[in-house]
Amino acid sequence: MYVIGDVHGQLPKLTRLLSDAGLLGDAQRWAGGDAALLFIGDYFDRGPDGVGVVELVMRLQRQAGAEGGKVYALLGNHDALILAARRFSGKYWLDAWERNGGNHADLSRLRDEHVEWITKQPAMLRVGDVLYAHADATFYTRYGDTIEDVNATFTNLLRAGDESAWDQLLDDFSERHAFDGPDGADSTARFLRQYGGDQLMHGHTPIQKVTSASPETVVCAHRYAAGRCVNVDGGMYLGGPGFVHKVPAPIHSR
Repeated sequence: MYVIGDVHGQLPKLTRLLSDAGLLGDAQRWAGGDAALLFIGDYFDRGPDGVGVVELVMRLQRQAGAEGGKVYALLGNHDALILAARRFSGKYWLDAWERNGGNHADLSRLRDEHVEWITKQPAMLRVGDVLYAHADATFYTRYGDTIEDVNATFTNLLRAGDESAWDQLLDDFSERHAFDGPDGADSTARFLRQYGGDQLMHGHTPIQKVTSASPETVVCAHRYAAGRCVNVDGGMYLGGPGFVHKVPAPIHSR
């Protein structure tokens, strides 16, 4: 499994990363064969071309599926936020979206097929022994006891017009660092017991803001909480080059 963190509209960086990893070939077509690739969410905002990022991911999903590969895409808070700005369009939502790096070119280019695709993407996913979620947060437990329940709740919420529920969801997404600190390993263990998996992989909080590293030096994932958490947000919008994280194949004992 290959994993890419928060892209935030950085389409040229994304295409370079995918090409360097052997996953993107000529004419920006899937070149990964039967490989699996997962995007951790946050395709929009703070960058110039979120719609271009989404269209590339949508295309790669189709192409990979036709060749025996798989492309997964999680829902991030910025993806929900641009949908809110489009759906509700009032000053409250537009101001919130703009404060968080909203790009009006993206909003004007956002079409129904983009909205439908974003709405369908899962909030959480477990593949093998790894649990994937966009945020380093525990608020997911308020939306369901299982991965399936959480994903169904998110999808239903994004399809409905309950403005207060959208507001609560985006407020919940402000949670970060739930697995940091001296109790981080215990918090991670509880979260994994709830949803399954031996390791949690997330984005949402740029590695630079956790480690105080210079953006250009962040070229690999950040492991913490006794190795049970992996942060893959390379902070591309902060000037980082980004990276593709390759999940080690599980070692099965005889």
